[in-house]
Amino acid sequence: MGTTRTALITGATAGIGRAIALDLGRRGYRIALNYHENEARAQAALQDVREVAEHAILVRADVTSPEQVAEMVERVEQETPIDLLINNVGAFHFKPFLETTPQEWDDVLRSSLLAAVYCSHAVLPHMRSRRSGHIVNIASLNAGILRAKPMTLPYAVAKAGLILLTRTLASTEGRHGVRVNAVSPGFVEGGAFPPKDARSIPLGRLAAAREIAEAIAYLDSEAGAYITGADLDVHGGAFL
Repeated sequence: MGTTRTALITGATAGIGRAIALDLGRRGYRIALNYHENEARAQAALQDVREVAEHAILVRADVTSPEQVAEMVERVEQETPIDLLINNVGAFHFKPFLETTPQEWDDVLRSSLLAAVYCSHAVLPHMRSRRSGHIVNIASLNAGILRAKPMTLPYAVAKAGLILLTRTLASTEGRHGVRVNAVSPGFVEGGAFPPKDARSIPLGRLAAAREIAEAIAYLDSEAGAYITGADLDVHGGAFL
């Protein structure tokens, strides 16, 4: 166990979020797992994380609600200071522009961008007061490169905004002792819409979810202590 830091992870009970919780738990972090609706899945994830972490709690909140986010952050802070916030939640739709409904646009923008805004806004006063903290936003494959995305436009818009949020907060919060970075996964095992042939990826395979978690652990380690405002691509060379 190499740390006593506390990580709050949104959308932490499945997929990449769950892998992050397990990886950081093994590294000695105290874990706060955020979830919204699936109580059974959340309890199962909590049990798994508690097998590897010394301390883990569940915090239920809809992170697209600023009021619920504020309550969630205060609850965690009352128990243990939040050292690391990982904004992981994000809805995704795969359809052309004219078939994408206003509600789907709203769902994606609120979950993939505004949730990170609300969570960052809630934790930053605490981090500033301690002059210490780190926010990591989970973006997406080449999110910082503006190119046409005919089938995933709302998601691409949201993740591009997330990169801008990352860079802006990094520029303003460093003087308060807070770092802000992004990790942009490529195609991940078990993820949505993998390529038809992984051989199209230069490294010849999909990423394991734990590899996304390991990138976050690096950024939050002493080795990454001078990194802020970065967007770390973990994509095996896809779409270079």
